[in-house]
Amino acid sequence: MALTPKRAAFFDVDNTILRGSSLFFLGRGMYQRGFFTKREISAFVLANLRYRLTGKENKEEIAKIQNAACEFICGHDVKEIETIGLEIYDEFVSPALWHGTIEIAQDHLDKGEEVWLVTATPVDMANLIAKRLGFTGALGTKAEVIDGKYSGKMIGALLHGKEKAVAIRALAESNGIDLASSYAYSDSHHDIPLLTAVGHPRAINPDALLQIRAIRDNWPIHEFRRARALSRILGPTIGVLGAIGTLFSPRGRGKR
Repeated sequence: MALTPKRAAFFDVDNTILRGSSLFFLGRGMYQRGFFTKREISAFVLANLRYRLTGKENKEEIAKIQNAACEFICGHDVKEIETIGLEIYDEFVSPALWHGTIEIAQDHLDKGEEVWLVTATPVDMANLIAKRLGFTGALGTKAEVIDGKYSGKMIGALLHGKEKAVAIRALAESNGIDLASSYAYSDSHHDIPLLTAVGHPRAINPDALLQIRAIRDNWPIHEFRRARALSRILGPTIGVLGAIGTLFSPRGRGKR
């Protein structure tokens, strides 16, 4: 008798599971508790904001975010950050959850499928969120710890873009997960490598580029944001225009 393939659902965190940035919430909570000054936190906030506004994905921009994120927690005690993380979850993260997304995740759990968070957020914070939500686990950026304190260095690459696809493939291999029958959810076009690594990609609160891709490839779209009526009306038109643009681009035209 053939065994049923083990399936999983992979969720991005920021703007997919919750409104906003989990790392920003962590920074806000630490700042309010006197861990650092506005000047000390500004490097991370500016790097994150610049990236989100420009959408650049070049090595230089990613390096700025990596450095800022590492310096952000450098020298802080792991246990202390974990304790504060629990408080910050209740104070900032929990009220910002997209309940529609949580219901989708719970449906996967009810079917006996694993649910994993996949995020550039430090894995300690990602695991905390996953645990509080009753999910299977989390994949996140790994920060080096020496003598119980964050060293300010990263282990491996920032879990972003293509690295997310690499991470879930490794997880699937070690945990016996069939990616072809699994699901992935995200709001960002930067996560297209993650979405295309599974058999069932889904868009949640998609940005413009992801919406175009989702419409073009018939990926289901879940929209939980308010005041999106205009987007829903224009969305199909945008998707058609995007598909037409692809068709008539040099890469899209076939040889005749």
